Amino acid sequence: MLFAVSRPRAYSLMRPLRSAIKSSISLYHESAVRHCQTVKSGNFEDVHIGNKIISRYVKSGELNLAHDVFDGMSHKDVVSWNAMIAGYVNFGYFGVCFQLLSSMRRCGFGVDGYTFASVLKGIACLEEVDAGEQLHSLIIKMGYHTNVFTGSALLGMYAKCRRIDEACLIFARLTERNSVSWNSLIAGFVEESDTGTSFQLFCGMEDEGLKIDDGTIAPLLTLLDDAEFYKVTMQLHGKIVKHGLTSNNTVCNALISSYSECGSLKDATRVFNEAVCIHDLVSLNSMLAAYLEHQEIILAFKLFVDMQVRGFEPDISTYTSLVSGCFKETHHYLGKCMHGMVMKRGVESSTAVSNSLIAMYLKSSGNSMENALLLFGSLEWKDSVSWNSVLTGLSQSGSSEDALKFFAHMRSLGIVIDHYSFCAALRSCSDLATLQLGQQVHALVIKVGWQQNEHVTSSFIFMYSKCGLLEDAQISFEDAPKDSSITWNSIIFAYAHHGEGKVALALFNQMTETMVKVDHITFVAVLTACSHNGLVDEGRYFLECMESEYGIPLRMEHYACGIDLFGRAGLLDEAKALIQSMPFEHDATLLLTLLGACRYCGDVEFANQVASLLFELEPQKHCTYVILSDMYGRLKRWDEKSRLTRLMREGGVKKVPGWSWVEVEHEVHGFIAQDFSHKSCRKIYNVLGILMEHIRRFNCDSDLVASLSEFGHLD
Repeated sequence: MLFAVSRPRAYSLMRPLRSAIKSSISLYHESAVRHCQTVKSGNFEDVHIGNKIISRYVKSGELNLAHDVFDGMSHKDVVSWNAMIAGYVNFGYFGVCFQLLSSMRRCGFGVDGYTFASVLKGIACLEEVDAGEQLHSLIIKMGYHTNVFTGSALLGMYAKCRRIDEACLIFARLTERNSVSWNSLIAGFVEESDTGTSFQLFCGMEDEGLKIDDGTIAPLLTLLDDAEFYKVTMQLHGKIVKHGLTSNNTVCNALISSYSECGSLKDATRVFNEAVCIHDLVSLNSMLAAYLEHQEIILAFKLFVDMQVRGFEPDISTYTSLVSGCFKETHHYLGKCMHGMVMKRGVESSTAVSNSLIAMYLKSSGNSMENALLLFGSLEWKDSVSWNSVLTGLSQSGSSEDALKFFAHMRSLGIVIDHYSFCAALRSCSDLATLQLGQQVHALVIKVGWQQNEHVTSSFIFMYSKCGLLEDAQISFEDAPKDSSITWNSIIFAYAHHGEGKVALALFNQMTETMVKVDHITFVAVLTACSHNGLVDEGRYFLECMESEYGIPLRMEHYACGIDLFGRAGLLDEAKALIQSMPFEHDATLLLTLLGACRYCGDVEFANQVASLLFELEPQKHCTYVILSDMYGRLKRWDEKSRLTRLMREGGVKKVPGWSWVEVEHEVHGFIAQDFSHKSCRKIYNVLGILMEHIRRFNCDSDLVASLSEFGHLD
């Protein structure tokens, strides 16, 4: 043996998907037969035959056998070395590849363009740009920088290492460009999310008459992930048909995902059905994800059953997707079924699957929090997603104090704190109105260097706004990056909730003038500003022109904002007309908003109709009972109010008490209605009584006095 290298164990080499196993086994048998015939005939000394056997073993994934043949060859050439190096790179064993390269040069063999191309591919996968630059120097020294294979590989290495300027320079200096060169540069700009340049390069590639393949189309499709790109996706679909790529798996899978993300489940389904002959596990998972993205949970489960009937074994991606889609209360039973199947098939030990189960339980009600924490505790290996899932779940479920304790626990264990952790902690500070603690988290963010992350700065804005410090929220906005909608949406929401509707709309105009792309959340913020500040004409305008002028189709939340807008303004007929114009079925949230509009307008008869629908959809939710009871009380319809109270009691529906927090001298005090647990409650109620007397003296609204009287005095 000329040299010793660390070689992977045989059992770890069989990594191809099951769909490729049959062809690999067939190729392996052919290689073994050819190998035996060569040994028997005494032609093993022929380097060309030896190279063919090595190549066959490499293609079948039998790298150990290929290496045995390689070691047994008394005569080797550059092709022998290149075959082994390429094999190890293609199967992800980059360390062995680099050792082979060193041994190749020590043994006096000259490297060529194919050698460099394989090694550069390995460097690109590892994103070791320093090693790439060293190899680049060697390539120039040996005069291979003009070689089309080496140049394309070098370009691809820089592009994958996010060094797009260097990739462009190499591309410009190539005397000859092939499809690989163009595809590598396109992929580089796709990685930078530069849609314009990516498609310009695609057009240039077509103009030069080069072959368009899956390596060209698939990366471009990943950029088309919003409704505004639907027409572009259709045009690219036409190119796919033109270039005969409709039966290419990679292209079809990317096209399914693109249509789905552009909002067209119909087109995604059509592409999937037309490609039935070439379905693989990736195709099925792509369609599964499309169904789940469009809330078609039943269709997703039908596909899940069908794929197993057809002989496809679900993988980790399949399970995580399905579990993640079962977060709604109506589908929670399906999530539990999936949990049982996961346990039965022995994949619960997968951190990714357990993380999705934890997230699913945390988004549900009942005793799901306990289930999530049990799962978290049973995980042998917890990654950052595991910790952040629990932290975020605690924060979003209203357990803000527990969330902050959990955040402190993470820090005490030395768990890496990232932007997801900070966002959850800041949200909890916002919900508790703990300004001092929020400022401490802010200081920690600066200390670890996350202050320029747009999600974290958005959380700063939200936290300071909720704590009543609109000026500090504005300062956080001014210090934040403003090239995306995230921070803009937060500051518009902040001014909207503080009664500064005109300022919120001025910020929206500034956002559009600076060419920041608006999204559906932007219009929720804008419509909230109109609703909370009585800007009916402005709100009506945005509802009418959202799609035509800004390319944002109305979603359920926009209709809810519109109903709230008209309801607060006493325009119940317009609210009814808006809900009738919806192109989809209303949900419970929208009906609850409509019920609120009935309360503003005093239309108790229509409120009864809306409430009856809500009782069917969400019989255990207390909000419907509370709003309707409030309306009966205002109209002095005491019998109906009593009947409603009895229904709540018989149905086991309990009103969730609202909490208020006050921070005094670094201590947070929590209060609920008719609460006597505070150590200073006697003094508090005495002061409350004095305030009520003052209100009576000023002849305040009798409804307010009546509501305050419900607190009572401490005897």
